Amino acid sequence: MGARPIVVDCDPGHDDAVALLLAVGSDEVDLQAVTTTFGNCSVDDATRNAVQILTLAGATGVPVAQGAAGGLDGVSTLGNYVHGASGLDGPAMPEPGFEVVAEGAVELLRRVIESSDEPVTIAATGPITNVAQLLLDHPEVSDGVREVIFMGGSTERGNHTPTAEFNTYADPEALDVVLRSGLPVRMVGLNLTHQALATPEVVTRMAAMEHTVGRTCAAWMGFFGASYNRVWEFAAPPVHDPCTIAALIDSDVIEWREAFVAVELQGTWTRGTTVVDLHHRYPDERPNAQVAMTLDAARYWDLVIEAVDRVGRST
Repeated sequence: MGARPIVVDCDPGHDDAVALLLAVGSDEVDLQAVTTTFGNCSVDDATRNAVQILTLAGATGVPVAQGAAGGLDGVSTLGNYVHGASGLDGPAMPEPGFEVVAEGAVELLRRVIESSDEPVTIAATGPITNVAQLLLDHPEVSDGVREVIFMGGSTERGNHTPTAEFNTYADPEALDVVLRSGLPVRMVGLNLTHQALATPEVVTRMAAMEHTVGRTCAAWMGFFGASYNRVWEFAAPPVHDPCTIAALIDSDVIEWREAFVAVELQGTWTRGTTVVDLHHRYPDERPNAQVAMTLDAARYWDLVIEAVDRVGRST
């Protein structure tokens, strides 16, 4: 088989940026499009960042469409306290090398899925609003979706609140739509991504590359790492979003467990919390997701570093 067709729905974001470079630099996935959403920053900033990242990567032929400015409930929750005012603070980025397409994110998703010769995988690394809106507006496209793999939630604690991970907190109603859709779903939560730490050794490998892409990644990790140390007292930042792409490239990089997953929509203190039934405590609920449990961190970073180097050497 050829490369798996994918769309990345994202809110770049330092870790989304590395996820895009991983997708561009791999022969195992074919990046058909990028759609943007609010989250780490406003959707306008996320869209600019996506175009600049793809310009940096020399991937100016990948169409980018702007999507949701807020959740299904109209509220826009932002993570600038981690990613800076622009959503991608740190090193200078190139001027955008191409224009965003005229159609919105939902329409671009629909078009890519309907025109593909094989089912398309959606990798969602921000609030999952665009994907939910696609399923609400165009339920007929479900047959053309191979799976939805999303970064969000946790089997343990949260980060935006003590119990809720940021992406799931930002639009739990959208995640509820996706989890109830009947599509194959894989959840890559904080319990997994906190194993994907950009240690000093990892950052040194990036900085040692003899091209701008590698040095830019190292500088991103510097800004991101300082935020994680300040807010959550991490010694090294967890680079969440590339885990979704790595799982599509190498089936052995993550160990999975089937479970029933739900998201809390109402709780006074727990809105956006993912409820992951690993021990069948809800016997009437059937498993609806594969949940990421264990990361082979060395294998993961080798994948990421190789892809980043490949992108940098080709630009």
